[in-house]
Amino acid sequence: MGGTERVVPEGLRAGAPGANKPRTEGRGRVDGSASGAGDVAAIVVTFESAAVLPNCLDGLRRNGVPALVVDNASRDDTVAVAERLGADVLRNLLNEGYGRANNLGARALGSTYILVVNPDVVLEDGAVAELRRAADRHPEAGMLAPRIVEPDGRLFFQARSLLAPYLRNPSGQPVVPEGECCAPFLSGACFMMKRELFLSLGGFDRSLFLFYEDDDLCRRLADRGLALVHVHGAVARHVRGGSSAPEPGRVFNVRWHLAWSRAFVAQRYGLPSHAVRVLLLNGLKTALACLTFRRSLMERYAGSAAGTWAFLRGRSALDRQGLGEQP
Repeated sequence: MGGTERVVPEGLRAGAPGANKPRTEGRGRVDGSASGAGDVAAIVVTFESAAVLPNCLDGLRRNGVPALVVDNASRDDTVAVAERLGADVLRNLLNEGYGRANNLGARALGSTYILVVNPDVVLEDGAVAELRRAADRHPEAGMLAPRIVEPDGRLFFQARSLLAPYLRNPSGQPVVPEGECCAPFLSGACFMMKRELFLSLGGFDRSLFLFYEDDDLCRRLADRGLALVHVHGAVARHVRGGSSAPEPGRVFNVRWHLAWSRAFVAQRYGLPSHAVRVLLLNGLKTALACLTFRRSLMERYAGSAAGTWAFLRGRSALDRQGLGEQP
């Protein structure tokens, strides 16, 4: 089990006395009071994100939104960059994963709304104000997300979700919205919701280290009868793959968590389990990939097989990362 130390003012602390030992250190309180943002504050979870973080934080600054950077034990200059650019920082001494780090950020904030933003996302001017106006127009919305534009100009819009209880779109027909609409899924790359609602749901599922955290959160909101609203007038630009530099074993780890998380959420929501088939198929593909001597292929298929096998054996994603149940 990994342990960290939190060094923060009393106003930033969350949890009752005698709780489990905290796992972060940081400074400051972000309350969403910056001019122009009103009651919104941003959480930016980083890992090896020094190259892309400046543009992300600049976009938030131009929208008048204060930022809290929650860093997952980066080995590059991410923390120094964040502090130099004026962001408050919570620094995890271990990589807690995407959803779990966002949970830490949400508990540390004092704003009415949280804006979850990937470090490789840049909000265009006026995007946050448009999200807030949309929240006022749609009080039934549990989550609102901007129009996310990819580097090649395409709109990122996932037309279906494994976990969507409505708007299932089983054929996956890629109908691109032309205005505000309800969606079966909103990407965790950038979204806004009330902090109190996020915390009442328990935040992102703490069992998931990576992948399907946003699908699961969207499902729980939908199960409460709350809408997931795509706000076309708010624009965010996404530079994919800007966080964490490639290194040996990274593809294996990513595919491990993708396979494990998919099996986990399928079981949780009573969906058909294809874990055994996935295991056998990727085991065969791993053997064939070895004949090509292509490391990326071997890692891809071996990671998928290993993650599925770990799930079938009852091993958790947190065990793999050396983490306990916090945060």
